[in-house]
Amino acid sequence: MKLIALMKKEFRRFFHDPRLIVTMLIPGLIIYLIYSILGDALWSKEQDTYSYKAYVAGESRLCEMINTAFGSDEFLIPAADEETARKEVEEGKADALIVFPQGFDEAVNAYVPSPGAKAPQIKIYYRAADTQSSAFYAAVTGILSAYEDSIANKFDIAADNFSSDSEIVGSVLGGMLPFLVVIFIFAACMSITLESVAGEKERGTLATILITSAKRSHVALGKVIPLSCISAIGATSSFLGVALSMPKLMGMNVGGFIGSVGFLGYFLLFLLILSVVPLIVSLVSVVSTYSKSVKEASAYTSVLMIITMVLSIVSTFVSGIGNWVVAIPVLNAVVCMQGVLTGSFSLWQSLVSVAVNIAFTALLVFAIAKMLSSERVMFGT
Repeated sequence: MKLIALMKKEFRRFFHDPRLIVTMLIPGLIIYLIYSILGDALWSKEQDTYSYKAYVAGESRLCEMINTAFGSDEFLIPAADEETARKEVEEGKADALIVFPQGFDEAVNAYVPSPGAKAPQIKIYYRAADTQSSAFYAAVTGILSAYEDSIANKFDIAADNFSSDSEIVGSVLGGMLPFLVVIFIFAACMSITLESVAGEKERGTLATILITSAKRSHVALGKVIPLSCISAIGATSSFLGVALSMPKLMGMNVGGFIGSVGFLGYFLLFLLILSVVPLIVSLVSVVSTYSKSVKEASAYTSVLMIITMVLSIVSTFVSGIGNWVVAIPVLNAVVCMQGVLTGSFSLWQSLVSVAVNIAFTALLVFAIAKMLSSERVMFGT
């Protein structure tokens, strides 16, 4: 019964302070606004407004296919001199130069795909930093790649590893968004946990609770459980911000995006976020219990937040992280969320990560109970 009373006290403190409620709702709103605006900016440009100037060197029946795709029999301009045309592309006077080697069509017809056999190659010169030139390259690559697939890959396109806009956005989104969600959750947990633990310790109200017959484990749980539930409001807000803004950011309708991520992906994403909440609350509570004041606790927690940021951002740029990552709390959730967002998630890794985060939360709650029993920690004696 004393545990219930302690939990009610924390819930009452939160729900009677509108500022704390707003703090929990702001992260999701910020995510939604930022990524919705970014998505509108990325996908509002119509590609058909471009007026391309593209040269072609060499001859191939594919020229007719490209001309037809762009709506003009004279779309591709024959290059009088390949070197001059290439220089125009480099200087921004033209968008691209497509080079077909001599006898390309005959070589394609004679080519038999086999190990070690080099396929005929088309070269495309363009400027990746120029939006219009890149758009032309993406369009032509799509046309040629579709035709290549229809004839059993009998030729290659130079630099054919160029990614489309949606793939680039998806890769960046999968890398950065989990990092941002974790940081928003961390900030939300800090805003309520520091005041609840270090604040009460500084004011002496925590000492009043400790002189009662309440078990130290109940006091620890009476802090962590309600604070986790309250922080889960912020986690839910962040999750909804992600779920509602991602279709716009990916240039897709809501139904299409849900289909690409899948309901299982959304469920795992939400589960991973919820597993991080009590872990961060417990971690901040440990620091707050050890600290003598809110100011001291805030300084220590800021260091923890920086460490979390570094670990999360490193996972964005380091590829090939092994299965060992499931053993590292918080980082495991970030990596698994990245997998969900990029469509390469592992179900067992996600579930194990959730279990590991819960296990670490239990260990931290146990540590808090032990610290509450220590007079040196609580009263500095």
